[in-house]
Amino acid sequence: MYFLIALLCILGSPVLAKVAGSINSSSQLPINNLTSLAVVTDPASLLQQGKVLYNTGNFAKAVEVLQQAVQAYKHTSLRDAARTALLSDQQGETLRLAATLSNLSLAYQQLGAWSQAQQAITESLNLLKGEDENQNLQIFAQSLDIQGRLQLRMGQSEAALATWQQAEKIYKQADNKSGVVRSLINQAQAWRTQGFYPRSVKTLEEVSQRLKSQPDSIEKTVSLRSLGDALLVVGDLEKSRQALEESLRIARNLQSSADIGASLFSLGNNARKQQDKAKAIVYYQQTVEASPSPLTKVQAQLNHLGLLIQDQQWLEVQTLLPLIESQLDKLPLSRASIFAQVNFSQNLSKVKSGVLQASSQNYYLGFSRKDSALLLASAIQQSRNLGDNRAEAYALKSLGGLYEESRQWSEAQDLTRQGLALAQSSNAPEITYSLQWQLGRLLWAEKDINGAIAAYDAAVETLQSLRKDLVVNKDIVNQDVQFNFRDSVEPIYRQSVELLLKSQEAKPDEKILEKARQRIEALQLAELDDFFREACLQGQRVTLDQVVDQDNPTAAILYPIILEKEVQVIVKIPKQPLQSYTTQISHTEVEKLLVELRKNLVNPTATKAVQTHSHEVYNWLLKPIESQLQKNGVDTLVFVLDGPLRNLPMAALYDGKQYLVEKYAIALSVGLQLFDPKPLVQQQLRAITAGLTQPPPGFSKFAPLLAIKSEFEGITKAGVSTTSLLDKDFKKKNLESEIGAASFNIVHLATHGQFSSRLEDTFILDFDGEINVKDFDTLFRSQGKTIVELLVLSACQTATGDSRAALGLAGAAVRAGARSTVASLWQIDDESTAMFVSAFYRELKSGKITKAEAIHRAQLQLLKHPNYKAPSFWSAYVLIGNWL
Repeated sequence: MYFLIALLCILGSPVLAKVAGSINSSSQLPINNLTSLAVVTDPASLLQQGKVLYNTGNFAKAVEVLQQAVQAYKHTSLRDAARTALLSDQQGETLRLAATLSNLSLAYQQLGAWSQAQQAITESLNLLKGEDENQNLQIFAQSLDIQGRLQLRMGQSEAALATWQQAEKIYKQADNKSGVVRSLINQAQAWRTQGFYPRSVKTLEEVSQRLKSQPDSIEKTVSLRSLGDALLVVGDLEKSRQALEESLRIARNLQSSADIGASLFSLGNNARKQQDKAKAIVYYQQTVEASPSPLTKVQAQLNHLGLLIQDQQWLEVQTLLPLIESQLDKLPLSRASIFAQVNFSQNLSKVKSGVLQASSQNYYLGFSRKDSALLLASAIQQSRNLGDNRAEAYALKSLGGLYEESRQWSEAQDLTRQGLALAQSSNAPEITYSLQWQLGRLLWAEKDINGAIAAYDAAVETLQSLRKDLVVNKDIVNQDVQFNFRDSVEPIYRQSVELLLKSQEAKPDEKILEKARQRIEALQLAELDDFFREACLQGQRVTLDQVVDQDNPTAAILYPIILEKEVQVIVKIPKQPLQSYTTQISHTEVEKLLVELRKNLVNPTATKAVQTHSHEVYNWLLKPIESQLQKNGVDTLVFVLDGPLRNLPMAALYDGKQYLVEKYAIALSVGLQLFDPKPLVQQQLRAITAGLTQPPPGFSKFAPLLAIKSEFEGITKAGVSTTSLLDKDFKKKNLESEIGAASFNIVHLATHGQFSSRLEDTFILDFDGEINVKDFDTLFRSQGKTIVELLVLSACQTATGDSRAALGLAGAAVRAGARSTVASLWQIDDESTAMFVSAFYRELKSGKITKAEAIHRAQLQLLKHPNYKAPSFWSAYVLIGNWL
């Protein structure tokens, strides 16, 4: 019975690790309470005490007590070895010592003490490997779980995967079904961290099937909840919801109030992710009613408060604030309670600024900056009482931010530096980067430009190290830290670029310009990472500068950057140094004009309005450099667009006499580099064409595409070898099979699709329904190798009212792995589409011209047609990626 020794497992507790102010998106199972066992020895009592301290969030004290337990067990083992020859007694003490060391490692991990955690778990595993294997299976497997957790947190994802695979084998040997499920969910996270998205999804599907065959139990409801949380990270919100609802059903049948509350809380997070705020609020309210845990109640209320603040529901905020405050006072001291207190203070600041903006002082409950400061000062003191450097760093950051708001620069900087030192010593990069950012803002405010640049550089470097963690391993990034890409990441890059550009003296500094555009590319990659919830664009690439300097010396690259009070454009003309120019205009004015222009572009009768607005955008982006472009014989413009500019076709920009498309071929690039750029071989064009003349059931908002057959015939007449899948033959499995079986270099899809800033809402349609963009990698690639030179999406559109919808288009291009993607930004008359497609393929096949030039010529043919001369017909098509 030695395997029953208490151990901190990886099986999830229903009430731990839920996040105040953020969605719980952990794809790794949280940590369970230690099992209490009556072992009447002094080290066992210490172990029990350590368990209580750990479960209440007092990690520093838990480490201290567990260290004492380790020493006590070692002393007991030596004494027993001297007194008895009974091997079983010695084995028992060894197992107890190993279990305690594993617990100690887990407590060290909570403090960010990697080396001490590694030393403890290594010593534990070495002890277990020397024991009778059949007696210690459970402890050995659980200790491997803890080791895998540490390896993942230290960035060793391959090692973590191997460790969890070993744990799975041992759990199978011990016939522990719940342990197998835990290991598989952990493995799914490790696969995802390494970029193996399909393997991760397949593993989670296996978990789902295994759970269906298990009888209802507390462990099953916990496992289902963990599966639901993991699927939430993957982006499969519907399957996540189903798993969480099943978890809730079992919890209710078992009348486990703790699990009922935990499952309701996760369902609230799922609804919140789906932007169903009303349903999320109902779940959070039900969590408060059902959960016996004061901490879970507060965390649900804080999430509820966050939604109310977003929607400026000040009356409801007025009701909720005192309820949360009264609950906070009742929480036992722990890291989670401190984070809840800090997050409540942050929300108070948001309420104050929001109410002031709304000029509705009557709604404010009298909470002031002083109240927030007192809360944070209390949180700092509580952190010190716990010896929790990570919690103290987070509280110091927030208090420093409060002083920043009141322009008390010296005090703010002192608090920020204190917090930064603690965060760095605690291996807490998710807090470190925000403190570096805060320090950069403070130094900038005090005109210390060099110091500010160094702080921003450090923040960006920390973010780069967190590139996978922020989007994939949200459990690694401390879940108590509020995180939102738009608020917490994007401003760092933009402010950093603005600071860099302002640091230039009278004449442009090419090194600074290069650093600025690289930073904007890093932002765009981070946006895609956040969109897919995993790191994108890995692999060998060639810089755009190299392409224009060596392969295409008549192409220029433009990098427009939208900053707070100006539009900055960096330009690369072949074999010339970078140069830049600026237009003074606020980002709100820019966005307002771009939204109006985008609305008019889809209206064939609004040509005058289009010309007026697009002329203004032309003046920002091109007028200052136009004469140099002509002087250098530039005939192709490649844009690396920023923000809402990505929703616009550059072809429609107007110089007062001509559209841009009448002077240049135009292409877009997602970043500053291309994957192995090379031109198509015109004599070997082989295309698979697929399309739907009628939308599938349930998608009646999409119109029929009756000219598809004409479109496909035009491709064939252009001399392209084609294989077609039409209507009922156009199914995902059929397309995937055809692409895998033959060597097509073009995939042409004439089907409705939608691009959105939300992964869940970015898809194309086949005969059966939606194909989500996250499945594009398996759909268009064979055995992980890029095989599609050109992907054409001829009937897609960006989501209405979504100013960042073109992010979905960029995501589709990246996910498909095609070297080039041609797509439509809005739905166009399908007869003009057929005409454009035919012209494009004729040009592509006819001679040695680039894809950008082929698009250019096809657009000019439409522009010259009496029925299709309005920009709404010809400008919607954009080329992304390799333009050669």
